[in-house]
Amino acid sequence: MSTLTQAFQAGRPALIPYVTAGYPDLGRLPGLVRALADAGADIIEIGIPFSDPLADGPVLQKAATEALERGTRVEAILEMVAKVAPAAPPLVFLTYINPVFHYGIERFATDARAAGIQGLIIPDLPWVEGREMRQAAESSGLSVIPLVAPTSTDAHLKAIRSARGFVYGVSVTGVTGMRQSVDQGVEPLVRRVKAAVKLPVAIGFGISGPEQAHRVGQVADGVIVGSALVKAIQDNPERAEETAYTFVRSLSTALQNLATKA
Repeated sequence: MSTLTQAFQAGRPALIPYVTAGYPDLGRLPGLVRALADAGADIIEIGIPFSDPLADGPVLQKAATEALERGTRVEAILEMVAKVAPAAPPLVFLTYINPVFHYGIERFATDARAAGIQGLIIPDLPWVEGREMRQAAESSGLSVIPLVAPTSTDAHLKAIRSARGFVYGVSVTGVTGMRQSVDQGVEPLVRRVKAAVKLPVAIGFGISGPEQAHRVGQVADGVIVGSALVKAIQDNPERAEETAYTFVRSLSTALQNLATKA
C-alpha cells in the first residue's frame, strides 16, 4: 500500500487541500504547508504554476499568473518543498505536462521524489498517452494519480486499474471553481469508479466550503478543495497562513463525524 493510500486510513474521509506554489510568494509555501497540516490536511496538493492551465478556473489562473510574474520556477519550488516535506503530510504536485517536459521527464520524477513529493496529478496528460511519464514516476517511487470524470469511459476505468495512490474524481465537466451546490452525479461517479478500481476515490472541483465538503464526504473517500482555499488566501494575502488554517480547519471539522466508506 502506498503512502498516499495509507493517508485514507484515518477513519474519516481524507482532506486534500490545494495551494499554488509561488502565491502569495514562494517563501510562504513552507508556512502554508505547515498551516494546512496543523488544520487537519491528510494530503496536500501543491500546484506548479503554468501559463496555460486548461483545467483551472479564474481563481487558480490568477494565482498561477501572479506566481509566474514573480519568477516562480520548478527548480525553486523543488528546493522549497524539500525544506518542508520531512515534517508534512504526503505531498503531491499538480502540474501540467509542459513544465515537466521542459524540465525533463526522468529528471523531474527523480528530483520531485528527492524533494519529498509522493505523487503527481497531470490533468492534461491522457492516461493512455502517459506511459513514459508513469514509468519514470514509478521508477522514482512516485504515484501518478489518475483522473476520472462523469464522461470517463469503461475503457478508461479499466486502464487505470494499475494506478497507485488514489483516484481523483472530477465532480463536474468543466474547469475548477467554486459552485453553489454539489453535483448530483458525484455519488454515481464514485460508485462506478469503486466498482472498477480498488483505490480510494477523492472528489474535487467545485467544493467551496464545509457544507459541501460534508456532503461529498458522505459518498467519497476523500475531499479535494482548491479554488475556495486559494480565493480565501487571495482575499487576505498578508495573513495567508492564518487564513488557510482557519478555512481548512472548518473543512476538517465538517468531516470529523463521517465514517470512511468501504
